[in-house]
Amino acid sequence: MATFTKVALSGDANGEGILLGDTTTTVHATTSRTTFDEIWLYATNNDISAVNLTIEYGSTTANLIIQQSIPSKTGLTIVVPGLILGASKTVSAFGGSDEKIVIFGYVNRIA
Repeated sequence: MATFTKVALSGDANGEGILLGDTTTTVHATTSRTTFDEIWLYATNNDISAVNLTIEYGSTTANLIIQQSIPSKTGLTIVVPGLILGASKTVSAFGGSDEKIVIFGYVNRIA
């Protein structure tokens, strides 16, 4: 039987949020090939205008990235709704402007 454990994102083990720059920042790294991480990510933008967010979900290949515009001052926007990732992969992200987007989230680790 599978076990589920809620863990913090590895990019900020305190759960405070990860301030993104305009270059790639590691948000979360999975731990092994024998577990899967169900990843939930939320973004907020406190700037005066919308900012583009790019998420490299397990790969930097252009076809495997997630892009979304994060509206200005609207609270948390869900950007990864519980997608599964395993096999020692990494989720990275960057904003279209430096230090405008903050990522919050958690992981349900499935073993």
